[in-house]
Parts: sequence; C-alpha cells; structure tokens
Amino acid sequence: MDRPRPSPAPTPLTEPYWTACRRGELVLQRCRECARFVHFPEPSCPFCGGAEPAYEAVSGHGQVHTFSVVHRSFLPGFTPPYVVAWIDLPEGARVFGDVTGCPPEDVRIGMPVRVTFDDLDGFGPIPHWRPAA
Repeated sequence: MDRPRPSPAPTPLTEPYWTACRRGELVLQRCRECARFVHFPEPSCPFCGGAEPAYEAVSGHGQVHTFSVVHRSFLPGFTPPYVVAWIDLPEGARVFGDVTGCPPEDVRIGMPVRVTFDDLDGFGPIPHWRPAA
C-alpha cells in the first residue's frame, strides 16, 4: 500500500515562504546587510551574520546546476525515478527542488527551467521546477 507524501511542517521562519507559495510566488530570504540571497531559510545570514533576512520575490526562472535521478526511494509518496536538482537563479541564488514535467533522462545541466506550483493533498501548493518553454 502506498503511503502519502509527507507534508512540509511550516515554522515561524518558513511561514512567509509557504504563504507566498499559496499565492503562486517564489520568495527567498535576502540579507539586508550584504544583499545576498539565502536558501534554505535561516534566522541570520550565513554569509555575513546579518540579522533576520527578509523575504523577497524572485523571478522563478533558472537553470539546472546539477541533478540526480533517484531510482530507489525510501520516502513515502515519491515514485522513482524522479529528479532532484540544484537550480541557479538569475538573481544569484541557488535553490533545491525537484524537476518534473519531462522524463528524467531529458534533464540536463544548463537546462532552462521555471517554477510551478502543484497542490500537495492536505497541504497546498508546493514548488516544482519544469522545463522552460
């Protein structure tokens, strides 16, 4: 019997991210002191120590930096094969996510992608990356 995919567990630190996802918008933290983007969310900037990076909208476009095709999953709700990747954004950030919307064998380093949001049952919209048209 298939178990459902686990839902994210928002915290006060990540709630602005998930709220933006519900609007269909991708946001990342940006340090107010050094102006660098921070991903994954942190209470302070890992680059300069700046306090409480603020969330800021990003374009939602990027390129695959590197990826892995998972052929054997130990997580419920993830049906192999699937692709997880680091995505380079034009804003200078690198984000992690899955690449959907094409066969895993079609994913390539440098491939242009865009963020999309699909509903996770019982949770709401979560981001995925798809090949850019």
